[in-house]
Amino acid sequence: MSGVQILTVASGDADQRLDRWFKQHFPTLGHGRLEKMLRKGHIRVDGKRAKAAQRLEEGQAVRVPPIPPAASEANIRPGERGREKTAPLPPDPELVETLTAAILYKDDEVLILNKPAGLAVQGGSKTQSHLDGALDELRFGAPDRPRLVHRLDRHTSGVLVLARTVAAARWLTAAFRAKETTKVYWAVVVGDPQPDRGTIELPLAKRSAGSAGEKVVVDRREGKRAVTEYAVIERLGTKAAWVALRPVTGRTHQLRVHMTEIGTPILGDGKYGGGAAFLDVSGLEERMHLHAREISLTRPNGTVLTVSAPLPEHMQQAWSFLGFDAPSGDPVARDMGWRP
Repeated sequence: MSGVQILTVASGDADQRLDRWFKQHFPTLGHGRLEKMLRKGHIRVDGKRAKAAQRLEEGQAVRVPPIPPAASEANIRPGERGREKTAPLPPDPELVETLTAAILYKDDEVLILNKPAGLAVQGGSKTQSHLDGALDELRFGAPDRPRLVHRLDRHTSGVLVLARTVAAARWLTAAFRAKETTKVYWAVVVGDPQPDRGTIELPLAKRSAGSAGEKVVVDRREGKRAVTEYAVIERLGTKAAWVALRPVTGRTHQLRVHMTEIGTPILGDGKYGGGAAFLDVSGLEERMHLHAREISLTRPNGTVLTVSAPLPEHMQQAWSFLGFDAPSGDPVARDMGWRP
């Protein structure tokens, strides 16, 4: 265990949350112990008490108390078992190769990937392999590690934006918060959405689902505002439909919950749709059919960057199996009349 350290915030770490700075520099330190050190004042920024969400500035001095080098039976006290994290594993070369092949767009500021379905964006207690753990391998000569500026569910594929510089992270984060971006998803839903176009506005809240973890539910009293616009592109009678979805707000699992609430769950989404989320036919993979198809970003200079992602293999097979017309390469938001 090392002694007290005073570390200076580097330019590449400016505007980063304090807890994320610790996660990057001290991966063996669990969040629970970090919060305890903050509460007791053992961690300070420029000599002052700090909070986990505090954003750091270049040149600030961070007081770091002794940090355990790794979790072990010796340094986990009774009642704390399982809270510490072991040092992260090196990224899987195959994952790095997959992500490199999934690059849709890259310039000096922005890196945009077509995230594979089934890949977690960030790690957790049961997640060893994830996108965040491979970002150091996606620098491509840049001094900074790419930074996540938004998220996709593990089982959702498609467009994922990363910032390649601190300055880009600032304007991208601000753009997402100010809704100066347009995100469009494609999905297959089970049932017949009515009318052809509509807006779903149902407030959402997170609830414990016991051993199943967390689940999002409609809560009209305590839920946060959540708005989704949808448009039916093609129907398979009343059995299924290909829809475009635009999340006006960005709540966790918003699209999945909203489509279930109007009686047309996303194909393969058993968590929210139960048995109604599956078609009683053979030949379709029982995976979630939700894809982040397109994003449009407005840069600080006013120019607009629009990037689209091709469908993953299991959704291409669904399009063919269900007889939907082949997707075109035209910008979806333009066709739908959706803009920030």
